[in-house]
Amino acid sequence: MHQLHIDMPLMIAVLLASGVSAIAIFSASNSSENFLMSHLVSIGLSILAMIVAAQFSPLFYSRISPWLYAVCLILLIAVFFYGETRNNATRWIDIGISFQPSELLKIAMPLIVARYIASGSIPLNNINIVASLILVLLPTALIFKQPDLGTSVLIAFSGLVIIFLSGIKKRYLFSAITLFLGCLPFIWKTIHPFQQQRVLTFLDPESDPLGAGYHIIQSKIAIGSGGLFGKGWLNGTQGQLDFLPERTTDFIFSILAEEFGLIGVLFIISIYLFIVGRGLLIAINSDDLFSRLAASSISLTFFIYVFVNIGMTSGLLPVVGVPLPLISKGGTSSLTLMASLGILMSLHTHKRLIPK
Repeated sequence: MHQLHIDMPLMIAVLLASGVSAIAIFSASNSSENFLMSHLVSIGLSILAMIVAAQFSPLFYSRISPWLYAVCLILLIAVFFYGETRNNATRWIDIGISFQPSELLKIAMPLIVARYIASGSIPLNNINIVASLILVLLPTALIFKQPDLGTSVLIAFSGLVIIFLSGIKKRYLFSAITLFLGCLPFIWKTIHPFQQQRVLTFLDPESDPLGAGYHIIQSKIAIGSGGLFGKGWLNGTQGQLDFLPERTTDFIFSILAEEFGLIGVLFIISIYLFIVGRGLLIAINSDDLFSRLAASSISLTFFIYVFVNIGMTSGLLPVVGVPLPLISKGGTSSLTLMASLGILMSLHTHKRLIPK
């Protein structure tokens, strides 16, 4: 398997999560065999994408990163002119197949920022910091305007974490945090009313229990009612009786918590922690700066995706429409996530690394 550039510990964790996903999706879709088969096909294609991505060397990803980043920017701009609008958001574009260009940034962002920083000296000087921030904030702003607050924040994190890991001075970090906090009132005025409502609902969901707060209230009921061992597979009342919204995507975690309880939740979280830990171990053992930075970004961004989804379904964070990695139903999202894990495998298994 190593000759095929497959990291077996990571592959086993992905297969375990995929198995959990199939179980959860079958329950969340009210035992729909057709829906399950469609999801299994999506899982199969995603795993294939991961294996294919693992075959290319880190040098290949370093070289294509500027081109991939440029294509993403072009597609994001094209969305504003030729994009499809769904649910008051223009995020999709049709080029024979309909997809979200922002999903490609999940791959392009860590690669381009890691390449740029690795091509210079560490720690970064002022010019390199500004240039790195431009690389991160330009596509982030385009995604934010679609509007897609959740994805824009996660894409920005995948780039900013690399800048942080490159060893910037503490005073720059403190200044950035202070500037961000100072800009919060302005940011609040620029986000859409429905996004403001999500934040307000997060702060007080009981203020509108049958409206804006309905989703999170039902999710918390499902999670809490699971207890220690859960109600059993296909026996969850919140999910099976259609109280939970977006059961196969955003709130799949609530289904799992209700049916398998705290024990099941801890099992799922342990899989996620293993994947993140394995990714960070790959980063630590990498021999070149590009691989270390890219692997760190992919691993930590994966952790943030998990943290945000579990946080929003349990009422710890506002609902921002982020699926649960490897488990939620999702076409393009699942494909790009698995491809990122394939790149992580590549960074570990290819011994001909980036020349200094």
